[in-house]
Amino acid sequence: MGTTDAVDGREGHARRDLRGAVATYSWFHDEQAGGTVDARKDGYTTMVSGYYDLVTNIYERGWGESFHFAPRVKGEPFDASIKRHQHYIAARLGLAPGMRVLDVGCGVGGPMREIARFSGAQVIGVNNNAYQVQKARRHNREKRLDTLCSVIEADFMQIPEPDGSFHAAYAFEATCHAPDKTALFRELFRLLQPGGRIALYEWCLTEAFNPDDRTHRAIKKGIETGNGLPDIWTIEATRRCFEDAGFMLLDHHDKARDGDPEVPWYHSLAGRELSATGLRRTRLGRMASRGLVLGLEALRIAPKGTGQITEFLHAGADALVAAGDSGCFTPMAFFLAQKPAR
Repeated sequence: MGTTDAVDGREGHARRDLRGAVATYSWFHDEQAGGTVDARKDGYTTMVSGYYDLVTNIYERGWGESFHFAPRVKGEPFDASIKRHQHYIAARLGLAPGMRVLDVGCGVGGPMREIARFSGAQVIGVNNNAYQVQKARRHNREKRLDTLCSVIEADFMQIPEPDGSFHAAYAFEATCHAPDKTALFRELFRLLQPGGRIALYEWCLTEAFNPDDRTHRAIKKGIETGNGLPDIWTIEATRRCFEDAGFMLLDHHDKARDGDPEVPWYHSLAGRELSATGLRRTRLGRMASRGLVLGLEALRIAPKGTGQITEFLHAGADALVAAGDSGCFTPMAFFLAQKPAR
């Protein structure tokens, strides 16, 4: 999401050279080298897990434990908007104690912990990145929520749980990494009990996106490259994927439009906010960050390749800001769907 604090906390990580891992990830988005949409979909597990190996600590230091956006309200702290956004999902699903709930692509577990606290439901996350799974489990223990929150290390396209084993499911800007939305939704349909509901925020192209517009195509490509995406679906195409998977769609709308126009969802990324993230995104902040990262690499405090990571994160953030300004993309198309009771 474009944050720039580059010191990784893993023991011995600063002595590693990440340039090879950056090159492997970058290949997936280099069309001249063969990094097509099909290549990204075929190799999505390698691409997505590799992406989060590179950026997880940077995200967590700059964004907190919840890697998603939220509609903003003028005067409301960023953290409060994130929690409100999470509570909305819990409320729309009617989560309560005794329910078993699936968090699809749980990251380091920020949303699962807040939703478990808020609702009392048992939340099981699924994540294919071993490092994030390790961090999520540690956070759960440290916050004394490991009795309500747990994590499965698995590909969310093939979750090792029995049919009908969950009362509800949700995702916060995670299913955008799926190579096939219909196949993913069919897997989630299988896991839900009859009558079970799913709610998610999805990264989508809006009706304003023009595939013939060179600027819009560049924005789409920049978002994909900077955020580990194989492709980006439209809101309408995503709606059809739910229906093709067997769900009844109960509600869908662009939650980004619920925010205050003076404080859009991408406000921090635009460098227009007096916050740590906002200040780092100003021109002066970016120059200072670049110099700091180069110095840390030279001193072996940060691993080689960290500068490359922050550069592609900045480029991805620039694309998100451009997408927000143009209105051709939303990171929070909201969908609420239900598995038929019979």
